[in-house]
Amino acid sequence: MEKQNVSVRKWRLSDADDLAAALNVKRVQDNLRDGLPFPYTKKDAEDFISFALSADPNEHFMFAVTLDGRAVGSVGVSRMGNIHRFTAELGYYLAEPYWNRGVMSQAVRKVCGIVFAQSDIVRIFAEPFSRNTASCRVLEKCGFVCEGTMRANAFKNGKTEDMKMYSLLRGEFDANRN
Repeated sequence: MEKQNVSVRKWRLSDADDLAAALNVKRVQDNLRDGLPFPYTKKDAEDFISFALSADPNEHFMFAVTLDGRAVGSVGVSRMGNIHRFTAELGYYLAEPYWNRGVMSQAVRKVCGIVFAQSDIVRIFAEPFSRNTASCRVLEKCGFVCEGTMRANAFKNGKTEDMKMYSLLRGEFDANRN
């Protein structure tokens, strides 16, 4: 597979149309947590981008995933609190036309590098649905370790779902991993 020009950068209000198009697809939202409106409008996108731009940069690391300059997805890492304050949760999505092209693996690797370099976070974790094998593969390609399956851990689209727990520790991260 040809290496693509994948970048991550801060969101821009001009990304609102691309963001709305990516999230206004049920197959994309089926792999995300509830709480996103459907249909997802340009106004929803503008509200999210405004939040991302004003968020505490030591608590939330939110990036547009771009391919040849166009926003095609999102990667976010959010710090947990209390005794988990050096742990952060990773979440991401990609517009459907870009699935299975290696885009998200490159983006996740870049964002983990930024978070480990610019913060005191020591553990990044992700909880994909067990059925989402593509998302699990992204994490594995980026060096995340599957710690197990959390049975009946979520309720999505009218049914109970298992989720997997993946984590990556600062000392395990290799920014040059292919």
